[in-house]
Amino acid sequence: MNLIDKTEHVKCLIIGSGPAGYTAAIYASRADLKPVLYTGILAGGQLTQTTEVENYPGYPDGIQGPEMMENFRRQAERLGTDIRFGYITSVDFSSLPHKVVVDESKPILADTVIISTGASAKWLGLESEQKYNGFGVSACAVCDGFFFRGQDVAIVGAGDTAAEEATYLAKLCKKVYMLVRRDEFRASKAMMHRVLNTHNIEILYNTETKEIVGDGMNVTGVKVQNNQNNEEKTLEVTGFFVAIGHHPNTDIFKGWLDMDETGYIKTKAGSTYTNIEGVFCCGDAQDHVYRQAVTAAGTGCMAAIDAERYLAAKEHVAVLEEII
Repeated sequence: MNLIDKTEHVKCLIIGSGPAGYTAAIYASRADLKPVLYTGILAGGQLTQTTEVENYPGYPDGIQGPEMMENFRRQAERLGTDIRFGYITSVDFSSLPHKVVVDESKPILADTVIISTGASAKWLGLESEQKYNGFGVSACAVCDGFFFRGQDVAIVGAGDTAAEEATYLAKLCKKVYMLVRRDEFRASKAMMHRVLNTHNIEILYNTETKEIVGDGMNVTGVKVQNNQNNEEKTLEVTGFFVAIGHHPNTDIFKGWLDMDETGYIKTKAGSTYTNIEGVFCCGDAQDHVYRQAVTAAGTGCMAAIDAERYLAAKEHVAVLEEII
């Protein structure tokens, strides 16, 4: 038996789970595309590492991130999605159907591919940072700032994202310490101006984060060190936000798909189409602006509809060619 005989052929392959992947699966299932979804290393995506989610419509009392992703998974599965635990290790988009390899061993041919691999927050690499992740430590002010209303928080970062999130937090929190490693911002002048003119943001330049302090359950402070005089002190805060960027999980698609300088996959305006026929991208793998569960789910819906319409058009052309 040769390799082609062994290779599974699917109509719609979804790479990655989370709100984008599961929503794409729900719509693709209802369109009778018989989707196969590989979850990736982190089944359910970043929301499985969060606690309370209060900004997703339909949950008036909020919901735990892992529970919400389990609901997404169950809905996709009930509608017919073949959900598999596995990791796509390589792709070949040089011809149709597209070729992918799962876990370095299983080849699959796919008429359409929906990429929903998401993006991962960049962390400082502190053990205490991971210990309190979801319990005072966050990489998304828009997602979690609400929980720290009227409290003192700290945010680390010096770019536009950090400046934007600091000003967002300043509207909710009593005080925001902005920790900048160097003696200057990397943010645009407009964002710097906004930060500098926000009365409850205190900027600490030349400041390194040494440790997140907590009581075993929640964050109670952050230990910082001044790079110039090595002086250490502990800021009493209940929230610590990391805003040093995100890395899209798109490395295996490099050389095949058009990306921006940081690795986010480019899609055609108003759609999820990539530069490769039959390959679509949704969620945080292509969205470096909003990065919210609800926007990821929305683009997951778009990707499934785009894939269904693409296949319908191909089938229509094939029928016409047979008639002719």
